[in-house]
Amino acid sequence: MNPPRTGRVWSPVVTPFADDLAADLRRFTAHCRWLLDNDVGLAVFGTNSEANSMTVGEKRALIDTLAEAGITGEQLMPGTGSCAIGDAVELTRHAVDNGCAGVLMLPPFYYKGVSDEGLYRYFAEVIERVASPSLKVYLYHIPPVSQVPLTLDLIERLHRTYPDTIAGIKDSSGEWSNTQALIEAFGGEIDVFAGSEHFLLNTLRAGGVGCISATANVNPGPIASLAHTWQEADADTRQAELTALRREFERFPMIPALKAATALYANDAAWRRVRPPLVELDDAQCQALKQALDARGFAMPGRAG
Repeated sequence: MNPPRTGRVWSPVVTPFADDLAADLRRFTAHCRWLLDNDVGLAVFGTNSEANSMTVGEKRALIDTLAEAGITGEQLMPGTGSCAIGDAVELTRHAVDNGCAGVLMLPPFYYKGVSDEGLYRYFAEVIERVASPSLKVYLYHIPPVSQVPLTLDLIERLHRTYPDTIAGIKDSSGEWSNTQALIEAFGGEIDVFAGSEHFLLNTLRAGGVGCISATANVNPGPIASLAHTWQEADADTRQAELTALRREFERFPMIPALKAATALYANDAAWRRVRPPLVELDDAQCQALKQALDARGFAMPGRAG
């Protein structure tokens, strides 16, 4: 069964770490179950998963852990992009073999100023080597971080060459005008996801399908609810509430803030831990975040350590 094409929310799942900085499998699985219970899909190994500080072997093991826990592939959209083509192929093939709904694929972000031709060859090489009719690629446009944008011409060429493989795009440009341009160019042909809930309502009204959002890690229920009921009369009010809450997180480094909130509201201090070079929020920052969230009546119902 395929996920619905509209009203869909995915979370780039934050990754808990143990004292030795290995992935904490128990906490990871519990967090994934909680997200699924709140109707949010699992975009594991996204930006907010600290994915680029994890090895291919670690990511493969986490996919296997979820499978062993009974979490099905159709609920997963792993991030598989890498600067090394072989790494991208290995992880993408593993995702396909596990029946994942799709893969979210970064460009080879280390190489700046490369041409559309070079980027086309990269994505084409991965697709050709995986060589599976089941492969569904969701391109990941995040120029504020990658500094490697995906142009409309590049997306159109990839989709024209691989119409059954290029399934969508996540737009984390932070610019509504770019998301709107993607929907106008490709809406109805591929799935266009906003990169945060800031643009969720605009995206759905314009013909996009939903969002893949960092703060779906901590506020999944309300985000998913708006995605499903965006045509109701109070949609603008609920969108404003989502935006205001996300702004509170954006006052801090996002990944440490997401983990700090999870630690606070799940009463589980181990969740604060991040992998270097990231640094956790200090106690003063945690307190400031909690005060701001409490003032908005924030909660993570059902989220226990």
